[in-house]
Amino acid sequence: MIIILAGGKSTRMGKEKPVLRIANKPMLLWIYEQAEKVDEVLVALSKNTPKTRELCLREGIPFIETSGKGYVHDIQELLKEFGPFISISADVPFVKASDFWLIRKAFDGKTSLTGVLPLSLVPNDLNPVVYRGCAIVGLNAVAGEGEEFFKLSNPLLALNVNTLEELELAEKIAKLIYSPKLSKI
Repeated sequence: MIIILAGGKSTRMGKEKPVLRIANKPMLLWIYEQAEKVDEVLVALSKNTPKTRELCLREGIPFIETSGKGYVHDIQELLKEFGPFISISADVPFVKASDFWLIRKAFDGKTSLTGVLPLSLVPNDLNPVVYRGCAIVGLNAVAGEGEEFFKLSNPLLALNVNTLEELELAEKIAKLIYSPKLSKI
């Protein structure tokens, strides 16, 4: 199972991030459309994200409500309810189905995997969270025992949309990637 974590307070953005549009599509849908190619998908909401709840109802996307007390608490709630799962933050719009497949294939259901990118793959314009020399990317496999880093190779995973500047950058990237002229090349 893949769970999209969409119940945060969005304090840095000041707006409910999962419903913000990139190339005229809510950010949550960018992620959901890739995830559903790989496995059953559930969106984890909270009282912090009423517009995201409306989007899920309108689009027929299955969801569950968590307490919204914080990332770690919500993860623990979901782990207790569903057992091991793949998680993705609702603000990583350029995750690909292949990224989900890679982490799913490596996941044994016992040891948590934290998705990371080598810093050499992180585009210069981005300032990801760095831990132990790697960029943390928001795509994880959640289990009850231990934790290991899992190296991914999609540089766009480093774009975690937390600010208006990052939203503008995501818009520019989407236009480049999905431009009709470029898709013919």
